[in-house]
Order: sequence, then C-alpha cells, then structure tokens
Amino acid sequence: MNIETDYLILLNDILTNGVEKSDRTGTGTISVFGRQIRHCMCQGFPLLTTKKMAVKTMMTELKWFLKGRTDIQYLQDNGCKIWDGDYNKSGRTDGSLGPIYGKQWRDWDGTDQIQNLIDGLKNNPDSRRHMVSAWNVGELDDMTLPPCHYGFQCYVSDGKLSLMWNQRSVDTFLGLPFNIASYATLLLLLCEETGYKPGDLIGNLGDVHLYKNHIDQAIEQMNRHTFPLPKLKVSNVDILNGEFDYELIDYECHRSIKAELSN
Repeated sequence: MNIETDYLILLNDILTNGVEKSDRTGTGTISVFGRQIRHCMCQGFPLLTTKKMAVKTMMTELKWFLKGRTDIQYLQDNGCKIWDGDYNKSGRTDGSLGPIYGKQWRDWDGTDQIQNLIDGLKNNPDSRRHMVSAWNVGELDDMTLPPCHYGFQCYVSDGKLSLMWNQRSVDTFLGLPFNIASYATLLLLLCEETGYKPGDLIGNLGDVHLYKNHIDQAIEQMNRHTFPLPKLKVSNVDILNGEFDYELIDYECHRSIKAELSN
C-alpha cells in the first residue's frame, strides 16, 4: 500500500467520521483530528495519479521557499498563482506575504536553518536535532497566513534519509497533495546534497478537513483507480540558492478535478 492509497482512505475517513466545523474562510468544513500518512520512497515518487497535479506550480513554490523569498512577484513571474488570494485578501501593498516559510527557513533571526540542517546531516547524522521550524511565534501576526505545515524533522539510518513534516491545518483535497509532493521533492534534494539514499516520508496531520465545496470532488476522486507512481529525477541541485532541475518520468494520471481554493 502506497501513500496514494493512504490518501484515498483519508478522504473516506473524513467523509465517514468528520464533524462539521466553521473556519476563517466562511466556507465550512468537515474535519477529523490527528492522522498520519507514510510512504517509502522506494515505491516511487508520491504524486497523486487519481487526478492530474500541477507539478510546475508545486516546484516553483518549493524553490521560492528555499530561496528565502516571500514576495508575490517571483511566484507570479513563474506562473504560480496559489498565493494570490491570500495576498489580495491581506490588503498588503508592498508585494510581500510577510515573514512566512522562506524567511523562517533561511533567516530566523539571522539563523539559516536549511544550511544548519545540511551541515548537521553531513557531520552528525545521529543527532536528534535535524529540525526546521516555520512557527516563529514572535512574527505570526506579521504573516499573511501562519504556516500550515509548520516544521519538519530529518532522520538518518542505514545510509537512508527520512523526512517527517508536521501540519496543523490540512486542506485535504487541494493542499495536502501539494504538501506530500513538495516534501518528497525536498527529501530528494537533501539526499542529493548529503549523499544519502531516500528513506521514508511521513506526514503528521492535525486538523484534517474537507471544505464543503470540495465534497463532490473528493467522492469523484475516491471512485477512480490508481496508476503506478511515477519517478522524479532531480539534477543540477543548488539547494541553498533554491535551484534545481527535475524530470518527471512515467506519470500516468486521470484528468484534473477543479475545485475552488478557500482563502
């Protein structure tokens, strides 16, 4: 069983066991709390096949994080619009989304957490401090949106590197598939940088919800069969400058399912 099967089971879990909750967007959700998904990278790259995924958009956002950038312009210049709604709703006019992910990853009060992570993985692999956090309490009020996936931890064993991320709020239909693929890509990039082989990808999920206007789409997706997972090849990796090339191999999938992003 791979992570896509886990994902489809999670959709069913929410529909079967979820409770109705209000939310900041006014859309309304059905929600469960405290779930975990796991994937062995040996089974392939965890990109959903039951709907076509916007891979370039996901890769652009990850590069944006790694560069330490928080400006909307870089995303827009590269065709990534997923942050437009949050920016427009924020009322900001300075072109910035505030000190969100990239700022915290690369410059938390002067500390470059990604550089420290790489150094630690190379020089002290058995450390239990291979941590990166985006939840900077002192700057939350300055952020357009407090981080949903707020931290991750790495682990080295038998020459393999595993990554576990923690997420407080999970838009299961639209956001979670991106989060899975993004952290899987980050894991592969870290492996290229450190020389380890990829191990496991694990997601710890807090408030796991479906927006009420995503329910029909989720049911449609659950009724689709899965294809074998693709492979992802990364090259020309310069993780500290947020640059890499990628090639998605053997990606067979169903058509995309449109759904409205709640901001």
